[in-house]
Order: sequence, then structure tokens, then C-alpha cells
Amino acid sequence: MAPHSDLSPSEISVSSRKAALRNEALARRDALREADRHIGSMRIAETVMTIGALTKAEIVGAFWPIRSEVDPRPLARLLFARGQRIALPKVTSEGLVFREWREGEALVAGRFGLSEPHDDLPPLDPTALLVPLAAYDRRGHRIGYGRGYYDQAIERLSRNGPVLTIGIAFSVQAVDAVPSEPHDQPLDHLVTEAGPVPLIRT
Repeated sequence: MAPHSDLSPSEISVSSRKAALRNEALARRDALREADRHIGSMRIAETVMTIGALTKAEIVGAFWPIRSEVDPRPLARLLFARGQRIALPKVTSEGLVFREWREGEALVAGRFGLSEPHDDLPPLDPTALLVPLAAYDRRGHRIGYGRGYYDQAIERLSRNGPVLTIGIAFSVQAVDAVPSEPHDQPLDHLVTEAGPVPLIRT
């Protein structure tokens, strides 16, 4: 089967443009020095902790970093210390399932090189999500890693009520405009090592 054979020409165009922007943004992120990524991750954690709406979330969905991603572990520990419950995603055939994490608990190796919670930990539905991304724009649109897991998770969780979405990234991952489609939902907040990104709402 040819690539994208089940997509319309317009969908192929959006997919191809996203792939190019993703590759360019990830190359810029990979080029950051490890020390700069560490300092940046700490600054991001401090900024995210000041988001007022986040204090109201009893359960926050976080993630463990892969490759050159922002490291959200310092942030997860701060949230945990503040009394908020932390849930980490596990990739399943039905999409992402979030399970509770507590400070010091070991994780297991999952798909795509991810560190995931044990299957015997209780599933939780977060009301706030820290969202990983490959690229972002000033409208709050993001490019993920091309598998759609977080888009599906946000849609599913939103059936039970509003879900606060917070994208965390390094400033080098910014692009002028993410090719978006009518169903795409912008992030509520975007935070980089430089601080909150002022989002343009249209």
C-alpha cells in the first residue's frame, strides 16, 4: 500500500508539511547542549507551577522524557510535593491509559522507548495534561510525533469535562505556523525556558 493512500490530497499536503516542520524542529532541539536542556527544564518547571488553573487539578498527567525532550520530572516532583496526584501514560492498543505514579516508584520499559507505569497501578483520568510536542506556533497549535496519541487522549478525557492542556517545549521548537485542520484544538498554555508563550487567539 502506498504511503498516505487512505488520505485526501489536502490531508496529504498537511501531513507532509507537518512532517517537514517536525523534522526541522527536532533537529534544532537535538542540537541543544545537555546542560542547556537541564537548565531550561528547571525554568519550565518553575513557570508551570505558577499557572493558577493548574492548582485546581487534583490529577495531573505527566510523562517521562525521551531523547532531547524537556524533562518534566522536576515538575512532576514539585506537583507531587504540592499534594497533586501524578499520572503517567502507557501506550495500549486503545490509546493512552494513564496510571498513578508516586515518588520513587520504578517504571518499566514500554513501546517507542517510553518509560511507563506498571500495569497493576490504578488507572486515573487527569484533568490537566503536560503535553509533549515536536513543534509549536503562537496560536497554541502543536505538532506531535505523528501517532496522534495525545490528540486522542485529550478528546477522550474531555468527554468527562474540561481538560487543561499545557504544552512544554524549548523555544527552538517554535515554527511560524503549524498546518492545522478544523478539528485541531489549541493548547491552553505553552511554556518554554523563556517563560509563558503569549498565545494568539483568533
